[in-house]
Amino acid sequence: MRRYTQIKAYLQTLRIEEVIGLIFILPTLLITIYANLYFFLDETQRSVKLEGGLWRIGITIILVIWFYGFLWFRPDRKMVRWIRDFGPFLFVIAIYTNLHDTIHFINPNDVHYALAAMDEWIFGVQPTVWAEQFYHPRLTDWLSFAYMNYYWITLILVFWLYWKQRYPEFRNIMLTMIISYFIGFFGYVLFPAASPYLVIPDLYSIDIWKGTSLVSESMQAIVRLSPDRARDAFPSLHNAITLLTMIMAWRYNKLIFWTLLPIAISLVVATVYLRYHFVVDILAGFLVTFIALYISPKLDNSWHAYQKRQGAEADVDPIIPT
Repeated sequence: MRRYTQIKAYLQTLRIEEVIGLIFILPTLLITIYANLYFFLDETQRSVKLEGGLWRIGITIILVIWFYGFLWFRPDRKMVRWIRDFGPFLFVIAIYTNLHDTIHFINPNDVHYALAAMDEWIFGVQPTVWAEQFYHPRLTDWLSFAYMNYYWITLILVFWLYWKQRYPEFRNIMLTMIISYFIGFFGYVLFPAASPYLVIPDLYSIDIWKGTSLVSESMQAIVRLSPDRARDAFPSLHNAITLLTMIMAWRYNKLIFWTLLPIAISLVVATVYLRYHFVVDILAGFLVTFIALYISPKLDNSWHAYQKRQGAEADVDPIIPT
């Protein structure tokens, strides 16, 4: 009973993003373990799938134990704030790498053909096929470059806010971004969908990678790291996080906004031109952004109100004070 009380008191001191991360990471680990057990028992599957999965499981377990153990045993250490500020984003990466190629073990009902039909119905053509008319090797290179800057355009704003010690604004974008990812992960599970280049390859008549440079080749190499069985297209988190970054940049630093705007616009275009997303994926991604912007402060304030009722001491103020 004493141990239960200690655990409950400890959980009540966590930030809302740490609670959400714990809620998501545990079932994701179980899914990945189940998937690897399946591959282990099925002798027709290549062992590399098992080995890669075991590495991911091991690293994720170590990360979880280290992070939450540090908060339990060393809450007074100076580096705790830095760990708590950036740690939850590592859980986003861990959850994605464990989840994106095991979704079929949760929901085998692919919807990408329905998404292709929706694009056809809305536009009268397949946008990723229509975009072929604009093909040029240098355009492919530029859009590949923009696509590869997906993480960097967000990190530029995040690190600038942290460097300037604008912690409320920093935590606002971090929490909203993390919630955007988790909403997107729900979308992956509910609506498993592959990219257009995997779904409708027979419709393409141009090799958009022909005559391109090392930039595009690097982009292809990164994409090939994701297995063909990956179902991580709907909603488009590339577009969701890009839109979120630009909204936050407009709020907090106009210079960063205008500097990043050309790359952000190019990134959105790239998701269609490079055949990674249907347009409906993009629209769903934008919807994720606005949902996250709406619910993030509400969740944070509700959690702080709960902590206050329980007499738990929070280490940060709510994003929007109650």
